Amino acid sequence: MTSRLGSDRKRKRIHNDGVVLMIEQTPGNLLTRSRPFEALFIDFYGTIAAGDLEAVEAACERIVDELSVPITAREFAVRWGRRFFKIVENSNHESFQTLSRCVLVSLEDSLREFAGDVDGTRFLDGLEAYWRAPALHDDVLGLFAAIDLPVCCVSNADSKHLGEALELHGLRLDCVVASEDVRCYKPDPGIFQYALKVMGVDPSRTLHVGDSLHSDVGGAARLGIKTAWLCRKVRTHDIGTAKPDFTITKLTELVPLLSE
Repeated sequence: MTSRLGSDRKRKRIHNDGVVLMIEQTPGNLLTRSRPFEALFIDFYGTIAAGDLEAVEAACERIVDELSVPITAREFAVRWGRRFFKIVENSNHESFQTLSRCVLVSLEDSLREFAGDVDGTRFLDGLEAYWRAPALHDDVLGLFAAIDLPVCCVSNADSKHLGEALELHGLRLDCVVASEDVRCYKPDPGIFQYALKVMGVDPSRTLHVGDSLHSDVGGAARLGIKTAWLCRKVRTHDIGTAKPDFTITKLTELVPLLSE
């Protein structure tokens, strides 16, 4: 098997101009029909990358402290999150806005209730630093080392931030699809449809794993993709109610399922 850590093989990458770089498949990536899945789709922030909750909470603590907001940082984070999801839901295709823009607009909207019109950019430097250089969860490399099938990262992220994070850790996945690349966000079916097309796989034989019932499970399931919900002990607020096919607490719990 070719390692996905520091491998020099080419990745499929979807660019804003529609160009797709095809990978050179190695024999270890070719799956026999006896296996239940022929590809794994995986979320990035919160699933592969650790520290998303801490980055948001740090920004909220700073906001509450500097602007004397009369609620806790956790309460502010939940309010901000709800506004963020509403903006993202309306930022697909011809109405697309980058993730950075959605975060800023939702933050300033949340601040308006307590502090009037405030420039929110000064509170987002730590969050942007996290997007560019997050730590990995300690179960990520164990999963990638143990499985032998193509992996596609499907992430609600700005392309540059996601690319820098992957390069930082030397992760060479078979395909990377960022929301900015296809101008839509999970749970919109468009991002999953593009990933399926580029990977050349059938939805019923694809497993998507992510930490959001709303974005990951709800979005993938609409296309008939099997889903695994990663329910870590420490996780961000989730507005979703979708029912996953599998529920796990660590990525390595997928190994027996993907190795059958």
